[in-house]
Amino acid sequence: MSEHKHTNRLINETSPYLLQHAHNPVDWYPWGPEALAKSREEDRPILLSVGYAACHWCHVMEHESFENEAIAQLMNDHFVCIKVDREERPDIDSIYMNAVQMMTGHGGWPMTVFLMPDLKPFYGGTYYPPEPRHGMPGFPQVLMAIADS
Repeated sequence: MSEHKHTNRLINETSPYLLQHAHNPVDWYPWGPEALAKSREEDRPILLSVGYAACHWCHVMEHESFENEAIAQLMNDHFVCIKVDREERPDIDSIYMNAVQMMTGHGGWPMTVFLMPDLKPFYGGTYYPPEPRHGMPGFPQVLMAIADS
């Protein structure tokens, strides 16, 4: 078992969905003042990931990407990562699902939205595979392209 230097802040949450991600190598924050302040102070965009416990593709993306050390490292290096349970925060889910639908023409879960520190969404989508597939970019390519822009 390797030692991780990251801190995952979901372990004290009550949502079963957030607890499922409590041992990912991603530096997840729950939605709240700590994460939002960190984004503003460090002028880093937010990677908002929204899903729910019974969502099949949420589990697939967790297994493929959020449990992957290399992908987690990219997420931790470039973004403040926030995990939201849509069943616990339908208000947040609704705001950003509308944005993703306007940006992409479709929506669904898991939802991945990139926000400026002022919480304005600038890029988003649903499930991203770990490597390019079926004409979709791989999640690491998406992360790097957004980090570079």
